[in-house]
Amino acid sequence: MTQQIGHIVIVGAGQAAANAAAELRRTGHAGPIAIVGEEPHAPYERPQLSKDMLRPGCAGARCMRETEAYARDGIDLHLGVRVRHVDAARREVQLDDGRRLPYGHLLIATGVRPRPLPPALHASPRVRYLRSIGDAEALRADLDAGHPLAIVGGGVIGLEVAAAARARGVAVTLVEAGERLMQRGVDPLVSRFLDRTHRARGVDIRYGLQAEALEDDGTLRLSDGSRVPAARVLVGIGVLPNVEPFAHLGIADAAGIRVDAFGRTAVPGIHAIGDIASQPVGGRHGRIETWANAQDQAITVARNLVAEPVPYAAPTWFWSDQGQTNLQVVGDATTGRTVVRGDADGDAFSVFRLDDAGRVTGCATVNAPKDMALARRWVRQRQQVEPQRLADPAIPLRDCAA
Repeated sequence: MTQQIGHIVIVGAGQAAANAAAELRRTGHAGPIAIVGEEPHAPYERPQLSKDMLRPGCAGARCMRETEAYARDGIDLHLGVRVRHVDAARREVQLDDGRRLPYGHLLIATGVRPRPLPPALHASPRVRYLRSIGDAEALRADLDAGHPLAIVGGGVIGLEVAAAARARGVAVTLVEAGERLMQRGVDPLVSRFLDRTHRARGVDIRYGLQAEALEDDGTLRLSDGSRVPAARVLVGIGVLPNVEPFAHLGIADAAGIRVDAFGRTAVPGIHAIGDIASQPVGGRHGRIETWANAQDQAITVARNLVAEPVPYAAPTWFWSDQGQTNLQVVGDATTGRTVVRGDADGDAFSVFRLDDAGRVTGCATVNAPKDMALARRWVRQRQQVEPQRLADPAIPLRDCAA
């Protein structure tokens, strides 16, 4: 049965916000909906920033819907403004232009922002971050001009940009403070593959080092005293949650805005969706910074406002396109028993992770999307498999279930 839930304000104008607003209308909410965003653009999906937008000849960013479509659905867009304060007692959002928006339910979808370098480096006009359309346009201009690029951070963003830059012939040095690439998300076998393929494309990778100073000669000095070409520096060393307008409400933790499995915070009428949400995951709370979560969790929370609430419990899944490499990860791909399917020294393989009972808890696939299609279902179902059969690529994957 559809509930009467009054005026809904969504703070943040990204993918999660757009999906939530659309789902509210699909499920029958007829009341007012407002989306408040700092950027001047209508909601868009961020994966294009490090992929499509860096390709030569890109026509520009694609918004999820045209502005007119929101108007047709009775969804008010308040763009280019920030939330200054939330009054939970009065159920009111105060904007920095002086306006006040009443709400029956507030959905926080403010996402995250890049973690900056130390102030001495962060303030340089040579330093780039990649979180907005404007960021991507500036970086694309740098690549068009052929500026040698130093990338600080060996995560998904750094590697995708490295692949895009090398495809244009731009010199790239990647500096990673840890021992391997994507250390938090994949196991050493996948990291080794990424190292091998990016080096083969001409990326100079330096491990165990940090950026220390930008020199006047166009180089970046590293913590071992070496210097690398750095007319531009892209920073990808993690993110910070945008919790500041809500800190006084007591609903933030170290990861973001803490919610339960239904998307609810401890304050009645306030929910969090997408990257900003500190969600229950694997027996703890944490952010799930993926395209799939920004879509699916947001849709679930929107439905919960209108109909009988259901918990959101989808396994984590993300993908990364790095040149000709398609990497996909589902569940926990770093712990448990390792079973490799295919040749880890080749160009296509999968790394499955099993618990003590032989159930699939995670998987990373390299150029093996068909394996991932089944792995996602197995992780969701906690499917038991036969490890010896799983390791034999001659046996159809579907025949490896116990």
